[in-house]
Amino acid sequence: MLTKRIIPCLDIKDGRTVKGINFVDLRDAGDPVELAKQYADIGADELVFLDISATLEARATTLDMVLRVAEQVNIPFTVGGGISSIKDVDALLQCGADKVSINSSAVKRPELVNELSDKFGSQCVVVAIDAKEIDGQWKVHLAGGSIPTEIDLFEWAKEVEKRGAGEILFTSMNHDGTKNGFANKALARLSEELNIPIIASGGAGNTQHFIDTFKEGKSDAALAASVFHFGEIPISNLKKELKENNIEVRL
Repeated sequence: MLTKRIIPCLDIKDGRTVKGINFVDLRDAGDPVELAKQYADIGADELVFLDISATLEARATTLDMVLRVAEQVNIPFTVGGGISSIKDVDALLQCGADKVSINSSAVKRPELVNELSDKFGSQCVVVAIDAKEIDGQWKVHLAGGSIPTEIDLFEWAKEVEKRGAGEILFTSMNHDGTKNGFANKALARLSEELNIPIIASGGAGNTQHFIDTFKEGKSDAALAASVFHFGEIPISNLKKELKENNIEVRL
């Protein structure tokens, strides 16, 4: 059985780690380089680093910070934010990233998924999908959740899998920062309809939420931010509890 992964997410804005609720009301959560090192030391399986204002500000992810984080960690490290070309990905990989996460740029030009997968391999390409459930329909949103579309979450996920995405990082905007649990029904459907790993994001508030998303949501990995940044759920304790609930994790 494949082990389930625990992934802290560093949302970066103006050089600091931030965290909000439903994608707004951001508050400072510390220095990303220091946090990255702490997480690598205490047993996180991977890290995700998202430059959350890069797309809105129409600029590339800050390479200097990626380099500094990569120097401090020995676990897989995914970078996202403002990535729109092979050149962008090449620069990030050279700075030490292991994978890249693309979101708005893939929706605007779906061929980008094919291009990156062909050039760097599908294992390098994570397609992040921010979606909101509106009247029972999950709709994709762009630019850090600020631009709604009529694109269906499940159809879009299937399309990017066909185009060569290696993983899906699905964030439920309804659940983000609420600490009320993950969108397990939607996650389970994604897991059933796709053949690539699904990373759950949005809603972690306690250990039971992680147990639920692995069992009910059939998620392959669970990503969280504030509960880790502010010490509410120590990763070592979380993994022990997951193991006690017969969920395979790397201790």
